[in-house]
Amino acid sequence: MNHSTPQVAPAVLTFAQLLSSTRRGARLARLLTAEQLRAWPVPHGVTERAEQIVAELSANAALHGRVGSRLFRLTLSLDPTTGLLRIAVTDARGECLLSPLTACEAPLDSESGRGLLLVAPLADRWGVESYPPSGKTVWAECDWESPDPSTS
Repeated sequence: MNHSTPQVAPAVLTFAQLLSSTRRGARLARLLTAEQLRAWPVPHGVTERAEQIVAELSANAALHGRVGSRLFRLTLSLDPTTGLLRIAVTDARGECLLSPLTACEAPLDSESGRGLLLVAPLADRWGVESYPPSGKTVWAECDWESPDPSTS
């Protein structure tokens, strides 16, 4: 009789934190991301990219997505089997949903509005989606070649 041991796929790892919509909250989001990704099996290069993405998205949430004293949410999701890290920042302002095609069209003399130009080359994919009832989530995904768990 041939018995095989069932293989349990590793669970998707998730971290979520509500933060104040302030510069301090944005800075804390970046620091928490760095700490969390060091604790997870994430390659150093992906961690560096993710820190920069979180810095930009959380700064945008604090500066442009702020509504009164409402908080913004940082969510990190890691699927170790597929080598996919998903970053999501949700804020309270959903009335201006930008598409990836139009988000980077700020006037050249503008002092702001080009932050997503930084996110686009760092992320493998990114986008914006509505977060009912009145917010939005800007997300970015970073891929890397995940180690084959069968060779560990």
